[in-house]
Amino acid sequence: MSEQDHRDTIYVGGKWTRPDAGRTITVVSPSTEDVIGSVPEGTEADVDRAVDAARAAFDDPAGWAHWEPARRAEVLERFAAALEARADVTARTVSSQNGMPLQISSAFESVFPALLLRYYGGLVKDGVEERRQAMFGGTTVVRKEPVGVVGAIVPWNFPQALAFLKIAPALAAGCTIVVKPAPETVLDSYIAAEAAEEAGLPPGVLNIVPAGREVGAYLVSHPGVDKVAFTGSTAAGRSIAEVCGRLLRPVTLELGGKSAAVVLDDADLAGNLESFFGATLLNNGQTCFVGTRILAPRSRYSEIVDTITDFAKSLKVGDALDPETQIGPMVSARQRERVESYIAKGRAEGARLTTGGDRPDRDRGFFVSPTIFADVDNNHTIAQEEIFGPVLAVIPYTDVEDAIRIANDSDYGLGGSVWSTDSERAAAVARRIRTGSIGINSYVNDPVSPFGGVKASGLGREMGPEGLAGYQVLKSIYQAP
Repeated sequence: MSEQDHRDTIYVGGKWTRPDAGRTITVVSPSTEDVIGSVPEGTEADVDRAVDAARAAFDDPAGWAHWEPARRAEVLERFAAALEARADVTARTVSSQNGMPLQISSAFESVFPALLLRYYGGLVKDGVEERRQAMFGGTTVVRKEPVGVVGAIVPWNFPQALAFLKIAPALAAGCTIVVKPAPETVLDSYIAAEAAEEAGLPPGVLNIVPAGREVGAYLVSHPGVDKVAFTGSTAAGRSIAEVCGRLLRPVTLELGGKSAAVVLDDADLAGNLESFFGATLLNNGQTCFVGTRILAPRSRYSEIVDTITDFAKSLKVGDALDPETQIGPMVSARQRERVESYIAKGRAEGARLTTGGDRPDRDRGFFVSPTIFADVDNNHTIAQEEIFGPVLAVIPYTDVEDAIRIANDSDYGLGGSVWSTDSERAAAVARRIRTGSIGINSYVNDPVSPFGGVKASGLGREMGPEGLAGYQVLKSIYQAP
């Protein structure tokens, strides 16, 4: 990416077109507070054009939805290759926009999209029909058909990975899609569009409209959309669910989290700090599934608090583009203020600050020091509400039953982890925690496994075959004997 990246078109209907309104989204580096680019801000009229293009592409009797799955898979393979050729610039662009440390964006943002395209292309290659022997004679052909035009709304924290959790299965299924990226991370979406164009994706199959919340709400309610896929806050997810429920429109919602990392009394936390970091502080804590509630046994509480505190103090805070940086800035000044407000609540409610709680000594950037609170009660605000920053609350528990009770005492249920030298014991605890996904001595989202939440963490699943099923509808064709 050049020092500044300014665009004057958006990608709709397979063409780079100028929006009518002339409004602009300005992108600011959270590491330096400098302007690094700008793009046109899409309007409702642009959404109309994008949905119309997606509808035309979907309804074309010789178009994408009617291609043989293997033929679609070939295009997805070219799309994957085109993204891989842009991997380095994608990683740097994402880190420049949202503060994600470059070592993280290089492992996730520049890798996951191509991986997902190939995975879902492979899943559909063998066809989408199943023949069943009918109980009353004859046979039934069960077809998996594309749901139609998809409206996808993507957040800023993992903009490419989370976009392709929607784009890859939707395209593999035969759907067409309109993507609305978050205003904070719009530049990387242009890289993806250029890769799609190079790969020969037919016009209208993928459309991208950068815009804010109001235009996103318009996309959700658009009469030309058949399904909505959203990743973001629980509050926004509730509003989207209300609209889709009224319209009887299928929706996938991957929402907030306040996951628990349960440290059992036999855990070797000091020997697993790299994995612990990925499960609790990944992407500066700006990750929905990370375990920000650390449950520690009273018998080892002081030791575990000291281990986590010393580890937090050792983390390198710096510019997101520095390969050595482990903790970068918050995405925006507004997000930094949000995180700092929660730190203030933690102090006010009696939690003990062991490190952090301030801004590091840097001249510029939206930084918050890695922050650890001890003596936290699970009823404290910092233990119940999603902070989305590098803030961990260490909560004591008495025994395993108490740990499970505390872990489940949450409105959320998205991720989590259990730490123990006895994997079978850890697995037994993991089975009793009410959450959509959980790791043992680590936490990694694997593309072959379904990911999503329970309770206030969402509806539906992404990744795995289950992620593909969300973009398909079933049709039974009865054949008489």
